[in-house]
Amino acid sequence: MNIKLIPSGGTKFTFPSLPEQIRVKQAAKYQSFDIISQGTVKIPKGTDAEEISWSGEFFGKSKKKEPIVKKNSWKKPNECVRILHDFMKNETALNLIVTGTWINLDVTISSFQPTVYGAYGNIKYTITFVQKKPLEIYTTNELQIADFVKKTMPRNDGCGDDASKGSYTVVSGDTLWGIANSHCGGSSNWPKLYDANAAVIEATAQAHGKPDSDHGHWIWPGEVLTLV
Repeated sequence: MNIKLIPSGGTKFTFPSLPEQIRVKQAAKYQSFDIISQGTVKIPKGTDAEEISWSGEFFGKSKKKEPIVKKNSWKKPNECVRILHDFMKNETALNLIVTGTWINLDVTISSFQPTVYGAYGNIKYTITFVQKKPLEIYTTNELQIADFVKKTMPRNDGCGDDASKGSYTVVSGDTLWGIANSHCGGSSNWPKLYDANAAVIEATAQAHGKPDSDHGHWIWPGEVLTLV
């Protein structure tokens, strides 16, 4: 079994060691794959996944011959971190393949958190992928949110002390965390971005069959957000 990331027109990255479990989130439901023992996969092949995440470890040079490490895929932990960080920073579209399972999806990395520990140069990490779906653009009339759009005005209490910085149209794979990080001075400002656009975000979530956006967790391509 292998876990591979294949960027369009780039060099593939194979994870040098497997995590114990991979977690798949579909709406509010979670299922897990026991990778080590290759237990039964209960989700039927072809079912769309919205988030895939796991915790794993990159092993240093002194541990590269451990049975858990794939000999032909080992890279220095710092190099693994650099590659994945660049994928996330550049919002690179990736084909995520987990051989031996149904997982073969186009994704982007929404979260990657490495942690150095111990004396062997090992690095533990957690990573989350969001499925990259085809861009679907709707008019405000189709989403029945015209009244909300008319009432949404730019605010002056945004990311820092600046006034409105214009607007941003959500694309596939976006998160409020990522938009705030790229356009609002840092990812920690995502709550301010949500507050400035709550009416549109909540109305769009309801138009897509959600009871609410889970405080900005659910956003869709085509939403126009006010940058503050």
